[in-house]
Amino acid sequence: MKKQALKASVQVMIIASYLFVGSVSAIAQTHFKVPGIQKKWSQDQKPFRIAGNLYYVGTYDLACYLINTPEGHILINSGLQDSEPMIRKHIEMLGFKFADIKVLLATHAHYDHVGAMAKIKKLTGAKLMANEKDAFMLADGGSTDYSMGGKGPLFEPVKADVLFHDIDTVNFGGMLVVALHHPGHTPGATSFLFDVRDENHTYRVLIANMPSVIVPKLAAVKGYPAIIKDYAYTFDAHKNLRFDIWLSSHASQFNLQSKHGTGDGYHPEAFIDRAGYDKELNELHEDYLKNVSED
Repeated sequence: MKKQALKASVQVMIIASYLFVGSVSAIAQTHFKVPGIQKKWSQDQKPFRIAGNLYYVGTYDLACYLINTPEGHILINSGLQDSEPMIRKHIEMLGFKFADIKVLLATHAHYDHVGAMAKIKKLTGAKLMANEKDAFMLADGGSTDYSMGGKGPLFEPVKADVLFHDIDTVNFGGMLVVALHHPGHTPGATSFLFDVRDENHTYRVLIANMPSVIVPKLAAVKGYPAIIKDYAYTFDAHKNLRFDIWLSSHASQFNLQSKHGTGDGYHPEAFIDRAGYDKELNELHEDYLKNVSED
């Protein structure tokens, strides 16, 4: 998988121009109404080093990841609209500077994973990179989201500075982060595959956008005619991935709390769990098959 991805990859170049949506100052003051927020989504979680230069800086369940490089940080996901102060605190607790965030990525454009993206982008000047098929949802604040949209923005709209495609590579600070297009959960849902190293080992890390189905009937979804086909593709793609460590958009999906306790030290091996990945994927696939089966 590594050779194939790197051979097919295209280096993503950071562009210099900024794009804005409407009146940024007015939108920034808005508290967006969302379908629901679980308590664990805003509950604090002590930040920690996962493996090499990869760190967990998210909440108890909304996973956000920091990749530290000599040229600055890559931040993957931003949690809810109000998550920015907690993410900032976590980054500083680890001894890093929030202002050193240079690249922003997201596993998908839902309000619980990109809610604070616009604010962090403005505060740090970081460049937001996104799959081209989620760019429109980022730009309209999730208004056109097939599962939760239709009633106005769910988060502060933000435009991507760089659009990428399947197997494009974010080449920054010595990191090669391969973006894998795994559509279904959103049209541009993305998993990220990359290597990190510590003093003793090199680990292949997958931050998986697990293909959970969030609507009662996929066949009834309007505005996304390829949704069933996309989910089928993504399940097949996930099954063929090779990695050492796997993580995902929600901490509960990879059982973070059972793998890393508050007082635990550095222990990358805790996240080497192919069996757990296969179990989670198989359960989600069963849900998908049930959803698309005839009544």
